[in-house]
Amino acid sequence: MPQAGDNAKKALVDEMNGVLADYLALYMKTKNFHWHVAGPRFRDLHLLFDEQATEIFGVVDLIAERVRKNDANTLTSIGSIAARTAVKDQDDAALSADAMVGELRDDNVALVARLKRLKQLAGDANDTVTEGAVDDWTDQAEQRVWFLGQTLK
Repeated sequence: MPQAGDNAKKALVDEMNGVLADYLALYMKTKNFHWHVAGPRFRDLHLLFDEQATEIFGVVDLIAERVRKNDANTLTSIGSIAARTAVKDQDDAALSADAMVGELRDDNVALVARLKRLKQLAGDANDTVTEGAVDDWTDQAEQRVWFLGQTLK
């Protein structure tokens, strides 16, 4: 019979896999915009998007390894990412630079909210390591929101 702690751990692992899917999808979207941005701010945005994509990708393995350290399986394919992510695809290669910035800002805002839920679930499961790591991931995402938001002013 499952214990209350088992349910908390399952909820934590499920959310970590969702967060992992969001990171992978956001990485791809950010690289897409890096490759396709055009206009008078090309250089600045091209570099900003590349910096942010690198930062996002840097967290992917950390999340997946937290799932594995919780004795669970993580994402296995593009299909498993697509099934779990809340990040919407954007296939319009001619999207305006401001629309790209706005989408990435909004996606990062949503990621911050999801990370805050993950922190609560980590606390519920008494996983203090994940709980602490989420603080760093949240700070990084909040900084991306700030940079992207300032870029739109």
